[in-house]
Amino acid sequence: MKKTPPAVLEQVAGNGLLSRRHLLGVGLAGLGTAATTAAFGADAGAVFEIPGWSKQPGPGSSGYGAPSSHAGNLQRQAGAPNPLYPGGGASRSPLQHLQGTITPNSLHFERHHAGIPAIDPAQHKLVINGLVRQPLVFNYEDLLAYPMVSKIYFLECSGNSGSLFGNNAAAGSVQSLHGLVSCAEWTGIRLSTLLEEAGVQADARWVSAVGADAASMGRSVPLTKAMDDVLLALYQNGEPIRPEQGYPMRLFVPGWEGNISVKWLTQLKLTSEPSQFRDETSKYTDTMRDRRSQQFTFPMGAKSVITSPSGQMALTRKGLYQVTGIAWSGNGSIRRVEVSADGGRSWADAEIESHQSEKALARFRIPWQWTGADAVLLSRATDSTGAVQPSRAAILEERGNLAQYHYHGIQSWGIDAAGAVSNVYV
Repeated sequence: MKKTPPAVLEQVAGNGLLSRRHLLGVGLAGLGTAATTAAFGADAGAVFEIPGWSKQPGPGSSGYGAPSSHAGNLQRQAGAPNPLYPGGGASRSPLQHLQGTITPNSLHFERHHAGIPAIDPAQHKLVINGLVRQPLVFNYEDLLAYPMVSKIYFLECSGNSGSLFGNNAAAGSVQSLHGLVSCAEWTGIRLSTLLEEAGVQADARWVSAVGADAASMGRSVPLTKAMDDVLLALYQNGEPIRPEQGYPMRLFVPGWEGNISVKWLTQLKLTSEPSQFRDETSKYTDTMRDRRSQQFTFPMGAKSVITSPSGQMALTRKGLYQVTGIAWSGNGSIRRVEVSADGGRSWADAEIESHQSEKALARFRIPWQWTGADAVLLSRATDSTGAVQPSRAAILEERGNLAQYHYHGIQSWGIDAAGAVSNVYV
């Protein structure tokens, strides 16, 4: 068999980062062929036998699909139950095992304050009242008759990545450290449509949203945002939103901290001032360096994270790897992602493969030649407003390490000579 000539690798940054062109066309194919031939020999795969599953029919169709039993055990990662906080807690998406930008409904992260209510949509009501000309009451069937729009948006808990405020680099995977972010196609009614029908009075400035869970979770949304791009979401990725995501209906506030997208929505009250709910005073405020608390820091900053290689993974051989991850911003779309393999001394532009949509995840990739030496992988996002993802040092300089929310600093993955990947601070 004729040997494939070795590919010419174009290094674009220190410690083995290669040009994006090696991901495309002949560049990637040439590298893959060379690696396969070297590992398995020129005659590998020349003999083909028909496997058993191709010789007999399999099971028929089903009422609701399930993943392959061979696809691995993809699951959310949930924290241990807390008897002092019944129903509270979160489960994290397995970012290290996902590709593309859309999170399957069954793996979308969860955050609850009093568990998941078992709501019968036939008995659920949505009330719009307060500073409106005519209070309105909707049942679920009423809402299904309204015109709907579909938008792809990320959702991120404001506590996501919060452990990186700590003095010591926490051990963990990209799932345990950053898994409170997901992305989906959300379908529903523009909130402005319903508010205009109710008739907003001139002195209204805020919308107070309340959920039907046992915590009566409530948040105040500025009216300007509510009339802009906020949705009353009824569907997620084409199917009715699931109970853990707010069935039968939830507020969806694009680009802002996840807690404000109130689930199991039952009331929208127009007010002149924010309502100062428990969850916007005792929680979801940002503790500053001087120990004062800052309220209503809604948007999620420009952010990225490498999902592979990432924490608790292991590189098993020297050679070519694909570094990949996700980036997002609550203030716009992702325009650039840079990657470093030498702890930030040099950077190279990654390929952004997905559509650069507003307030949605973007998938980035770049090839990397690992020599077996120590390395530190970082990624840095820039959004459409020009905002650049800050370093951890810059975050701490601004806010100190008493904070819990809105961490969007650069993640550093250290790789030792044995190939073990871990969370490190640089």
